[in-house]
Amino acid sequence: MSQTTAQTVKIGSNLVGDSQPCYIIAEIGINHNGDLDIAKRLISVAVAAGCNAVKFQKRTVEVVYSAEELARPRESPFGATNGDLKHALEFGQSEYEEIDAYCKAVNIAWFASCWDEQSVDFINRFDVPCYKIASASLTDDRLLRHTRAKAKPLILSTGMSTVAEIDHAVEVLGKKDLVLMHACSTYPATYDELNLRAIQTMRQRYGVPVGYSGHETGIASTVAAVALGGSCVERHITLDRAMWGTDQAASLEPNGMSRVVRDIRLVEQSMGDGVKRVFERELPIIKKLRRVGAATQG
Repeated sequence: MSQTTAQTVKIGSNLVGDSQPCYIIAEIGINHNGDLDIAKRLISVAVAAGCNAVKFQKRTVEVVYSAEELARPRESPFGATNGDLKHALEFGQSEYEEIDAYCKAVNIAWFASCWDEQSVDFINRFDVPCYKIASASLTDDRLLRHTRAKAKPLILSTGMSTVAEIDHAVEVLGKKDLVLMHACSTYPATYDELNLRAIQTMRQRYGVPVGYSGHETGIASTVAAVALGGSCVERHITLDRAMWGTDQAASLEPNGMSRVVRDIRLVEQSMGDGVKRVFERELPIIKKLRRVGAATQG
């Protein structure tokens, strides 16, 4: 694929791409543990931190998982099988109506990773600004095409994917209104697995905005991803990493999410335009500290 300048994608009222503020997503995912009150508290955490959006995960359980997988023994607070757990973590129409109303009330966008076509159709009942396609779904051509048909911007995560697989997914989706997310799909990821320089490689290869979906425990690498050109950042959030749940350990607590947003905005402010200059506030320092001025040297 040719190397081109990354385009800009409009997600709701935000532009995502080069020279635009980083679009910051707080992924609630399934960290609500099937509790609408926890979901609302996590939305409030994202608002307080200054995030642009929150994201959920939506699955049609019987479509995504086989009957064998659902019957597999798995102890959880919700029962003794994997099916008990998966069903308990899914919100339905009434819960998403409340989520939609609550997000509108607190003025934050929301959308979801949809793992099957029925879930895409379900989320399409709401006026979401975009759709997220999870790393696990990158090779699902039918889902890619079905999601693209909704004519909304797409955010595609690329964890556990080869360059050839990403090439194919981009070919299926097209580059219009597409944001790619570099990711490593280990939970939590170790720092030697993050490979943040892939953000620059992907920006050059695909010519679309590229962001970072992080599953590490800290914040420094997420901020570095923005300094390396990441135009969108996604981090899981939780009320407490000690809570029950498979994604909690790879999530940020409220203070951590606030620090990520703060530090990203400080990095953006610090990047400047690349033109070397003397700032006005430096002039008295020149007068105070320089023994010899450039004009007097000889």
